[in-house]
Amino acid sequence: MPESNVSEAAKAVVRRNTEEVQGGGDYALFDALFADDFVDHTPQPGRTPDKAGALELYKTLRSAFPDFHAVIHWQATEGNLVTTYKTYHGTQEGEFFGIAPTGRTIQFETVDAMRVIDGKISEHWGVANLFSLMEQLGARPSAQ
Repeated sequence: MPESNVSEAAKAVVRRNTEEVQGGGDYALFDALFADDFVDHTPQPGRTPDKAGALELYKTLRSAFPDFHAVIHWQATEGNLVTTYKTYHGTQEGEFFGIAPTGRTIQFETVDAMRVIDGKISEHWGVANLFSLMEQLGARPSAQ
């Protein structure tokens, strides 16, 4: 398969994860999109760097923010490695990292790189503006 086809197929897998799993809570699809030997090189605090840890994080986010979803601003590829810049949105209706439900609407930016092999996400690296998220939930003083 030409590299451009590999890149487009990889982008589609990552987009489905963002829109249908993270945004829609389709955990059966999560199982189909993630390799069993998936490795998260930047796991969130308290999460294991494997497929189970990623699923636990997704479920935690959707439990705390039932309307959790992302707006993808752009995706770039290098072969089977997909980098995505997106903004997550949601309303806190459940506990999140020990913070009781606030009813506040939040948004925070994330950049993820995901490697897709044979149609499955096999690796992840990412950074998220969690400081901004914690400010919006009232867990950190605002910088303003």
